[in-house]
Amino acid sequence: GTAGAGSGTTRTVAVTLADMRIRPARIEVAAGTALRLKVTNTDAQRHDLKVEDGPATPMLAQGDTRVLDLGQVTENREAWCTLPGHKAAGMTMNIVVKDEKDDTATDSSGHDGHTPAADDAGLDLSADFSTGWQSRDADLAPAPGGTVHRVELHAAHTTVEVAPGVKQQMWTFGGIAPGPTLRGKVGDVFEVTLVNDDHGMGHGIDFHVGSLAPDQPMRTLDPGERLVYRFRAEKAGAWLYHCSTKPMLQHMGNGMYGAIVIDPPGLAKVDHEYVLVSSELYLGKPGSTAQVTKMRQNTPDAWAFNGIANQYAQQPLKMKPGERARFWVVAAGPSDGIAFHVVGTVFDTVYKEGAYLLKPNQPGGAQVLDLAPAQGGFVETTFPEAGHYPFVDHDMRHAEAGAHGMVEVSK
Repeated sequence: GTAGAGSGTTRTVAVTLADMRIRPARIEVAAGTALRLKVTNTDAQRHDLKVEDGPATPMLAQGDTRVLDLGQVTENREAWCTLPGHKAAGMTMNIVVKDEKDDTATDSSGHDGHTPAADDAGLDLSADFSTGWQSRDADLAPAPGGTVHRVELHAAHTTVEVAPGVKQQMWTFGGIAPGPTLRGKVGDVFEVTLVNDDHGMGHGIDFHVGSLAPDQPMRTLDPGERLVYRFRAEKAGAWLYHCSTKPMLQHMGNGMYGAIVIDPPGLAKVDHEYVLVSSELYLGKPGSTAQVTKMRQNTPDAWAFNGIANQYAQQPLKMKPGERARFWVVAAGPSDGIAFHVVGTVFDTVYKEGAYLLKPNQPGGAQVLDLAPAQGGFVETTFPEAGHYPFVDHDMRHAEAGAHGMVEVSK
């Protein structure tokens, strides 16, 4: 039925239950439309759909379909899966009555003033990314030759697809969030030119690996200014760099951070090296009261590896059986650390904040690399056989909300 058709129109909507989501999450109908929902569960686990003050399906196994006849819809209603915890996890749908006069949907019956989080954020982490989207390359190149590394970083606003179908304006170094990963060896010199291309605000940079007076090279640059920041990397480790301009919570929370890897002497060769920077995602207009409130209350919309929620679930890291991988991990925060875990493997090497906690050929093994905000390190493991090995932040709130990826091992 078309909007405004009103009474007498019958409309059938296909509804899918999967991945702790109901799709569509919102249906808009003209008042008086007779609404039928053709409900299919495509998930491996059972779900049902219950309409507020209305009919419900029985429990549906995978592939089962039932039709719910709601009759004429005259007011807004919610629908949800009744299994314990599923509604709270985001399995809700809003049926919204359109006002025919001005063709706008009203949410007057916004029961207890709550709209589901998934609706609020527009976040459906199991949806598809936009056509042509590419995940951030997690491969870490070896340290370049030479002992002086020159790099130019431009501070600017960039629009990024930070979750499937969700674009967000980010504040970035080099047009990407996190910024480019830098790498070198102990004793190498880094010459970083920071250029502030942001017309609206000042930015600075703080390299945790460098030891310099904060009020000189880390000072805030006005729009159009540039500054050369030179330091020697005296110590090995996985380090954070970030914008040093106040309010730092906002500058980091909007994407101004990155990793710098300084190899420990004698670092062994492995088949693959990856860098994963963990962070929180805060949607909304950068610097707005709503967004800053979320930052202060530490209620992110999602958590992410390398700036994009769920990207490596959709474009996995690829390896062959028997290959050995090193995962460099840096916790950018701004407020949460990480408990990095790879399902189906045991770490035989753990290096954290400049020291080996575990080396191969010791009797012990490790399951998690735990990092507080701004800490870094690496873990190593071998993938013995073909299969799919998820990697997650083992804080399950974070894993469920985007801090989740996959290593695909195939011959």
